[in-house]
Amino acid sequence: MKLALLPAIAGMIIAGSAHAQTRHQPSPLRTVQSATRSATVQPAAAGFVSGTQVYPYSEGTIFQAYASPGLVTDITLQPGENLIAVASGDTARWVIGDTTSGLGETKQTHLLVKPFSAGLTTNLVITTDRRAYHVRLVSTSGTALSSMRWTYPQDELLALRSKAEAAQAAAPVASGLAIDQLHFNYAISGDRPAWRPLRVFDDGVKTYVEFPASLANGEAPPLFLVGADGKAELVNYRLRERFYIVDRIFDAAELRLGLKKQQVVRIDRVSARAKRRGA
Repeated sequence: MKLALLPAIAGMIIAGSAHAQTRHQPSPLRTVQSATRSATVQPAAAGFVSGTQVYPYSEGTIFQAYASPGLVTDITLQPGENLIAVASGDTARWVIGDTTSGLGETKQTHLLVKPFSAGLTTNLVITTDRRAYHVRLVSTSGTALSSMRWTYPQDELLALRSKAEAAQAAAPVASGLAIDQLHFNYAISGDRPAWRPLRVFDDGVKTYVEFPASLANGEAPPLFLVGADGKAELVNYRLRERFYIVDRIFDAAELRLGLKKQQVVRIDRVSARAKRRGA
């Protein structure tokens, strides 16, 4: 009899433990409420530019806006941003319209919001060709935001990065080189593919491999340094325009491309004395 009771007792213990865990877990509603509060940002004194509240845009953030009967709150989008749709939780007690200002790249969309009475709360979901905005609207008896807009840190970062990359691309391949210190005595031998280098030179610190313009039309060959033992080792280099820039001086290297029928072009550094002797 005692053995028969053991499974029943164990089941009661497990059920009781599960029930206790369930009681200590927050309800789904409380979880949603807590997450919503954490994601909502309020107007701050430091965020005002004149009468406009400026929020830094972040995906998933809920931006709070205050409106009042008899007053219009202007929600301004990014210049050049095109409105796709606006959805509101309460279209019966809120007037929501849109208009534009400016032309061309300066054209901006404005959402105009006005409540019928105080004490109302609803939300807006604004979708554009660039992003989605989530706005929480609260109506008061007499206080309203004149306007609100956003800054876009991620866009600004991308613009700075693009500007830096453009400046780097426009910069000369090398600057400050002394002509009398350049070493042009490199012998180029081997196959004659379309990408065969035109010349190779160094400034005593870096080596520059110049290719024809056709390099941009095909696959670029990797560069291997060849040691005294004949072993080849892949070396790091930078591609700038038509140049490979290697941050070292080497005596022998090979450009190799292809698997079944590999094309190989060899580069050998020749000393000035050896060049004169062979002349």
